[in-house]
Amino acid sequence: MTKITRLFDFPYYQLEKNNLPNCLVTKYDGQWISTSTQQYLDKSNAVSRALIRLGIQKNDKIAIISSTNRTEWNIMDIGSLQVGAQTVPIYPTIAAEDYEYILNHSESKYCFVSDDVVYEKLMAVKHNIPLLQEVYCFNEIGGCKNWKELLELGADKSNQDVVEDRKNNVKPEELATIIYTSGTTGKPKGVMLSHNNIVSNVLDSSPRIPFNEGTSVALSFLPICHIFERVILYIYQYYSVSIYFAESIEKLSDNIKEVKPTVFSVVPRLLEKVYDKIIAKGEDLNGIKKKLFFWAIDLGLRYEPYGANGWWYEFQLSIARKLIFSKWKEGLGGNLNVMVSGSAALQHRLIRVFAAAGMPVMEGYGLTETSPVIAVNDQRNKGFKVGTVGRMINNVEVKIAADGEILCKGPNVMMGYYKDQKLTDEVIIDGFFHTGDIGEVDTDGFLKITDRKKEMFKTSGGKYIAPQLIENAMKQSLFIEQIMVIGDGEKMPGAFIQPSFDFIKEWAKRKNLNVGTTNAEIASNPDVIARIEKEVEKINEKFGNWEKIKRFELTPDIWSIDGGHLTPTLKLKRKIVMEKYKDLYQKIYG
Repeated sequence: MTKITRLFDFPYYQLEKNNLPNCLVTKYDGQWISTSTQQYLDKSNAVSRALIRLGIQKNDKIAIISSTNRTEWNIMDIGSLQVGAQTVPIYPTIAAEDYEYILNHSESKYCFVSDDVVYEKLMAVKHNIPLLQEVYCFNEIGGCKNWKELLELGADKSNQDVVEDRKNNVKPEELATIIYTSGTTGKPKGVMLSHNNIVSNVLDSSPRIPFNEGTSVALSFLPICHIFERVILYIYQYYSVSIYFAESIEKLSDNIKEVKPTVFSVVPRLLEKVYDKIIAKGEDLNGIKKKLFFWAIDLGLRYEPYGANGWWYEFQLSIARKLIFSKWKEGLGGNLNVMVSGSAALQHRLIRVFAAAGMPVMEGYGLTETSPVIAVNDQRNKGFKVGTVGRMINNVEVKIAADGEILCKGPNVMMGYYKDQKLTDEVIIDGFFHTGDIGEVDTDGFLKITDRKKEMFKTSGGKYIAPQLIENAMKQSLFIEQIMVIGDGEKMPGAFIQPSFDFIKEWAKRKNLNVGTTNAEIASNPDVIARIEKEVEKINEKFGNWEKIKRFELTPDIWSIDGGHLTPTLKLKRKIVMEKYKDLYQKIYG
């Protein structure tokens, strides 16, 4: 049996166990097209032979920019790594100037793009990227070389012995990929991850996810250029899970119904939206149906794992599952039995209610620099605790510094930042990576994250404010889509709030209120402001007096990745949001 020590060993391992007919499945022109494990490897080897013929040397860099996850991405990944080259995945939605910076900084020789939007963005800056030899596309784009030319160039197998030689010379401790973290501040940093960093993380975290080998079906839609989804894809390959790639976030609910996945990974914002939609549907019900719906929700919000609420609760829950929650499950394809969540804190109510509905969300924690998993919940073996990110995975050590910062040591800790030894030495001290997160480990060994060290601030009264805790609580309101807590050095916390415009329109219709039609009109409407004030006051009760949001301003625009408010993993770019709403800051603090 293949011993997995490098990333390209995963598909070979899968082939020995199961030649999956639906190893990788992508939709083209309305048709789901399957690639078997054997075809996946055949095409990866053709790509490797072509790259060698194009003159790719060991340690050359190959960039991939794709708007969606797709079969070609994985073939290019394995095909490049086998010849000792390194892949540089790039977020499709970042600015053209960032493409230019990353391609120059990484000295990428070739770049593979998914579609004309990415292609045009890249071509606008290509003249400033002297080392970039050629651009290839996955979709057919006029005037651009297509990636299929590589499959043709590599069809002749006469240099497969060179590929084998290159493969044999790739060491586990060598660099596999450079992932540029979008960063909530400043220029992107190139995180260097070795084969062993990622392989160890896959093998050490895979026991936490319950799979039926060879029969599980996954739907993949979180960006594969981020290490979280990429590691999950390697875990799927390890367990012979069929991977279907969603067409887009917009078509996600259609794809879920078609694919009927047993597993997928999520980010909290997505689950929040799913939950809000479910609640809005419940609000539209009448009479006994509405009463039953909210009785089930109330039950779900009190959920505790392992029957801790007693037999009467469990009995009621079984009724709620039959009458109400089964419909939720049906809406998510009917087969879903686990979701994995990462990238930001997940609200406790969502963990409870989805677990009550029989679709548990296992929250985990990690960073790009830790390949990424440090800890993750697991329903089995009493390994699931609401409000924590689970226990540490095998071979990963965590200690809490005197100031509460989480420090991590293990084979998953990055090699360093590319071309930046100074920054590397600032974050890796005595083998421990300093995460920048504040947390604690409880008596049962569960890790709990309390805030970002960098994001905490003090009011002028000297009191510490942990903004994420307050923001997560406030976002539980259906009226609040996004929020950023401010007030560093000020006498009290304030907030910028992006109202949930769609929900407010529905609410206004139900209440026969005229709140305006544009977002700007809604954000300045006195009825809307008063209603959101009521929500803020209600949620403020959970917090100490010094933490309560005393004043807020509503923003007329939708916070987005393209608008620069959010990183591609939907974290707040606090510096930029602050810059954008300087005038609102003045209104709050004068």
